Amino acid sequence: MMVTVTLLYFASLRERTGVASESVSTCANDLAGLYAEVQARHGIAWPREHLRVAMNGEFARWHDAPVEGSEIAFIPPVSGG
Repeated sequence: MMVTVTLLYFASLRERTGVASESVSTCANDLAGLYAEVQARHGIAWPREHLRVAMNGEFARWHDAPVEGSEIAFIPPVSGG
C-alpha cells in the first residue's frame, strides 16, 4: 500500500540530500525499506546500522511500518566536542 510521508534530514544527511525535508510516496513495508529507497535516490553511504530513526517525534524501530502522513527522521551519529 502506498503511503505519503515527510522525511526529515539532519547533519550530514541534510548536507548530502541538499534539503532539510521532503515529501515522498513509498510502498516500503518498513522504515528500513524506506531508508534503502532514500539511500538509492540520494546516494547516501551511511549504513542503516549507524543511524537512529524516529517517527512523529518518537524513536522508532527499523521494522516499524511507515504511517500515512507521518514525519520520519533519519538521524546520523553526532560528533561532539
